[in-house]
Amino acid sequence: SIPCITKILENKYFLAFPTVSRFCTAPNNKTGFLCDDRVTCVPASWVCDRVSNCRNGEDEQEQLCGDLPHSLPGYLVFYCSNPRSWVYADQRCNGMNDCGDCSDETWSCKSVCWLLSFLLRGCNSLCRCGARGCCWQCLEAGIHH
Repeated sequence: SIPCITKILENKYFLAFPTVSRFCTAPNNKTGFLCDDRVTCVPASWVCDRVSNCRNGEDEQEQLCGDLPHSLPGYLVFYCSNPRSWVYADQRCNGMNDCGDCSDETWSCKSVCWLLSFLLRGCNSLCRCGARGCCWQCLEAGIHH
């Protein structure tokens, strides 16, 4: 029906990129955003950073960046344990405590840090937040034993 079409047309987020899939794998083997040239894959954390990385600037368009993180496609966003906090998808499992509570660096990342913390005695198989990242405190404690 026409009212339904009108309603869809009023939704600026739906219209931002309605028929084009923008998901890609960036050079660092992380989630990325595909530019209009269908070749350039921008790392997720470069989207809406006020620097145009795509030739036509589509990674900085108002429709995409107007209401972060809600205006971003879901594949570009990772929500932290605190639902008010989020990071870009390529910041998850990077060995850094980007969320502030280490929820972006959980056992599901299968990182070297988590594996070592599991193997080292005295860490209770869990990493604690440390100044340099999520598992350094635990890792250093295990090394000193």
